[in-house]
Amino acid sequence: MVRSSESAWQYLFEAQTMAIILAIETTTEACSCALLVDGEVSESYELMPRRHAREVLPMIRRLLDEGGYSLTNIDAIACSRGPGSFTGLRINAGVVQGLAFAADLPVIPVSTLSALALQISDSTGSVQVFACMDARISEVYCGFFNCSGGVPRLLGEEVLVAPSAIRMPAGSFNGQFCAGGNGLVFANEFPEAVSSQLTITCPDILPRASAVARLAEVEFARNNFMSPEAMVPVYLRDKVAFKTSER
Repeated sequence: MVRSSESAWQYLFEAQTMAIILAIETTTEACSCALLVDGEVSESYELMPRRHAREVLPMIRRLLDEGGYSLTNIDAIACSRGPGSFTGLRINAGVVQGLAFAADLPVIPVSTLSALALQISDSTGSVQVFACMDARISEVYCGFFNCSGGVPRLLGEEVLVAPSAIRMPAGSFNGQFCAGGNGLVFANEFPEAVSSQLTITCPDILPRASAVARLAEVEFARNNFMSPEAMVPVYLRDKVAFKTSER
């Protein structure tokens, strides 16, 4: 692809051009990166608690080398923007911004819960999905989604709440929601009005870079990308830790 003299993130890509997108996901104990080329995704994924900062760049390098690509060959870098662990989001943002600045590439942030919702929908075939992540300190990140057309659409808002405070989004829905994510460890604390509408099918699923890449491809086609410095992680939680006296 020939770029104009403008910065890459300002360039309006031709609609018919198939994107080459590198995606990174480090917001949970899993670390993954994916490369999307002409609609096909290759991925490296591993559970590695507390090793993301050390391992993510070598993981990216191996993935690019195996595909015969470098940063100069790709069109954009995608990442999960959150919610997720504070440390994981900072690693995600730092790595993505550093690579994007170095290669003059645009960034495509994707909701972590949307990526998880896409995986749940793929795994279950369900259109209505409840994505729920363990946020620690007895809280969850969660959202209800409609995945018709293969792209999750948020129903209501993404929230950080105690499991007992989860509420169904406004509106009427036909059928139950398939629920997934490690936040379902708190399922026995959900209100009856919520749990009665859920079918729990994949409680151990974690967000993956492959799903981030697929959602980023949609945004790329819509010219929805930004400069690296404009990307801001979505924490949902203003306070990331309790003092000892507050625990």
